[in-house]
Amino acid sequence: MPETSSLIPILLLVTIAGAIVTALATPKSNQRSAGPIALVCSFIPLAIVLYMLANFPHLGAGPAGIDDQWHYNYERSWMQNLGLKFTMGLDTIGLWLVVLTAVITPISILASFNYIKERQREFYGWMLALHAGMLGVFCAKDILVFYLFFEFTLIPMFFIIGIWGGQDRRKAAGKFFLFTFAGSVLTLVALIYLAYVYNHGYIADGHTYVSAHGSWSFQLDELKAVGAALPLKIQSLVFLGLMAGFAVKVPLFPVHTWLPLAHTEAPTAGSVILAGVLLKLGTYGMLRFAVPMLPQATMQYAPCIAVICIIGIIYGALVSWAQGDMKKLIAYSSVSHLAFCVLGMFALTKEGLTGSILYMLNHGLSTGALFLVVGMIYERYHTRDMDQVGGIVRRAPALGFFCVFFVFSSVALPGLNGFISEFMVLVGTFISGQHSAKTGLPFGGNLGPAYAIPAATGVILGAVYLLYWAGRVVFGPLKEPVHDAAHGSHEEDAKGHHTVTDLSFREWCVLAPMAALIIYMGVYPKLVVDSLQPPVASIAATFTAPTATADVTPTTPAPAQSVAQSTPTINP
Repeated sequence: MPETSSLIPILLLVTIAGAIVTALATPKSNQRSAGPIALVCSFIPLAIVLYMLANFPHLGAGPAGIDDQWHYNYERSWMQNLGLKFTMGLDTIGLWLVVLTAVITPISILASFNYIKERQREFYGWMLALHAGMLGVFCAKDILVFYLFFEFTLIPMFFIIGIWGGQDRRKAAGKFFLFTFAGSVLTLVALIYLAYVYNHGYIADGHTYVSAHGSWSFQLDELKAVGAALPLKIQSLVFLGLMAGFAVKVPLFPVHTWLPLAHTEAPTAGSVILAGVLLKLGTYGMLRFAVPMLPQATMQYAPCIAVICIIGIIYGALVSWAQGDMKKLIAYSSVSHLAFCVLGMFALTKEGLTGSILYMLNHGLSTGALFLVVGMIYERYHTRDMDQVGGIVRRAPALGFFCVFFVFSSVALPGLNGFISEFMVLVGTFISGQHSAKTGLPFGGNLGPAYAIPAATGVILGAVYLLYWAGRVVFGPLKEPVHDAAHGSHEEDAKGHHTVTDLSFREWCVLAPMAALIIYMGVYPKLVVDSLQPPVASIAATFTAPTATADVTPTTPAPAQSVAQSTPTINP
C-alpha cells in the first residue's frame, strides 16, 4: 500500500488561496502592495516544496537507495461511476520539476515590481493561479487530472500576455492559445481512447490484446499497461495523438511558430515562466505518457522524431543568429535547446533520458535567467534592438557580468549547468542502438552516431549566436537610444540619453539565486542525477531489447483477466 499524504493538495490549495488573496484582498487604493503580497504568498508553497524535498524518502542515499515509487500520494474519489479519481503523487522526476516551478515563480514575481504598473492585482493573481496549474501538472497521477491542469495553464498565460504584453499582445495571446489548445485536443482524444480500451477491451484478428474490465479508469499505471498491450498499428495512432499536443507545447519544429511572438510580446515574468516551466509541460508529457505507455510506437517513430529534433536544433540556432531583437534571439534559442531535450529522450538510453530531464531543469534556469537580464536591459533603455544598445558593461558592470555568466551557462560551458545535460544527451544519442563493449548488453534505442554528430553542431552554433549577442550588447561600442519622452520617469543626460544605473538590491536578489543554482547544477549534479536513476532505468528497461520493434504475440485471456496479465510479450 503506497504511503499517503495531504501535502500535495495543501500545496495546491495554498497557492490558489494566494492567488485569490492577491487579486481580491489587495486594496484598490494601494495596488503597489499586490506585488509584495504575491511574493509572500509564493514563498509559502516554496517552503512546502522544500519541506517535501528535504523529507523525500532516501533522496540522498544514492541510486541503490532510491526507488522508482511515487510518494506523497493522495487519492480522493471524484466521479466513481466514471472511474474519476483525484490522484496525486511525486516520483523524483516530478519532484525536481516541482522544485524548479516553486523557485522560478517568486523570482519572476520579484522581477515584475517595477515592470508592471497597471492592474497589478490581476497580474499577480494570474501569476499565482498559473503557479498552481503548473504544480498540478507535475503532481497528477490521473490522466484527466493531468489534462485539466495542463489546459488550465493556458488561461492565466493567455491573460498575462494579452493584457500586460507588448504592442502585438493580442495577436500573440491568441496565437499561443489556439496553437496549444488545438494540439491538446488530439492529446485528450488519445488519452480517452486508452481509458475506453481499459473499459471495453481490445480484440483484433480473433486475439484479445486487452481484456474488458467493464469500468472506466484514468489511472496512469493502469493505462500504461493498456497502451503497452496494444498492437503497433493502434499504438502508432495513439502515439501521434499524444505527440500532437505535446510537440506544440514544447514546441518542436515545425509547430513552433507561436513561440517567438509569445516570448517577444509577453512581459518579462511571462517570458521567464514560459521558458522556465511552461514549455516543460510538453517534454514532461512525452516522458510521462507517450514514451512509457506506447513502447513499440516510440521505437518505430524515434528516428523520425530525432530527425525533426536535429532540424530544430540547427534551424533554431541559425534563426537566432539572424535576430536583431534580444528577446526573439532567446526565444528561437529555446526551439534549438528543447529539441536537444527531446532528442535525448528518444535516444531511449539511460544516459539520454537522464540528460533530457536535466535539460528540462537546466534550460529553465539558464533561459529564464537570460530573459530576466533582457528584461532589465529593456527597463533601462526601453528597447530590445541590438542596433541601439551596446557596451552595457561600461554603464552597468554587474548587469554585464550576469549577462555573460548566463550566456556561458546556456552555451554549456564546463562547470556550469548546461554542460552536463548537453553532454549526457549527446552521449546517450551516440550509444543508442549499440551494445556495451564490456558487457555485450544493448544500451537501448535505435539511433546512434548518425544522429548525434549532426546534433552536436548545435552546440557550436549555440555558442556562436549567444556570444555574438554578448559581444555586441555587453562589450560592443557604447550605444544608447535617445531618450523617449513617453518614458519621462527616467533621467537623461545632456545629450538626451538614458542615465543608466547598475543593478539595484532587488535585481541582485532576482539574479543571484539563479546564478547560485546554475553553479550548483554544474559543479555537483550528483544528487539530482542519482535520484533520477530508478525511474529512468524503469523507462529505459523497456527499450533495451534489440528486437523491441518486433511483432507482438498477443495472449487470449479469460474475460475476467487483468490488463497486466494480458500484456503481450515481445518475441525475438
